[in-house]
Amino acid sequence: MNAPAGHALFGTAIGPCGIAWGPRGICGVQLPEQDDAGTRARLLRYTGPLPEAAPPPEVLSAIGQIAALLAGEPHDMSGIVLDMSGLTDFQRRVYALACAIPPGQTRTYGELAADLGGKHLARAVGQALGFNPFAPVVPCHRILAAGQRPGGFSAHGGAATKLRMLATEGAVPDGASGQLF
Repeated sequence: MNAPAGHALFGTAIGPCGIAWGPRGICGVQLPEQDDAGTRARLLRYTGPLPEAAPPPEVLSAIGQIAALLAGEPHDMSGIVLDMSGLTDFQRRVYALACAIPPGQTRTYGELAADLGGKHLARAVGQALGFNPFAPVVPCHRILAAGQRPGGFSAHGGAATKLRMLATEGAVPDGASGQLF
């Protein structure tokens, strides 16, 4: 990406999201908070101070894909270049597993932990996903607690937002008891 670093807010079906970029790719994506100021503040918490700017073409493409996903149109976002240089190896491994889950499907924290070396890592998987600076490009909403319960979700609205996002993808966890909103 040859554009200078920056950030922007953009509209989606679930509210205004934020995106930040730098020379190595997208360095943050933020789901809607209570208001624009909250969305911007949470985005910049991950990236540090970046100027508000017009998104370059690669970022505009990512914005289009994110907005489509949040409107219920499944998209393969594997082509979006994410700058994961500030993350640990464990976080990168967790995010790679999350990215392998197709829209409309879910896995549990325990299943990801088992893939990473053992069920004892489930809490660490949850912590890595709670830090996720790239939601929904790294689709942490597709990872559920044991028994297909929604578990936590750090975006505004918590588990209800997670369930709304899953519903737009056609996934309704068994443990959600049909309570999506």
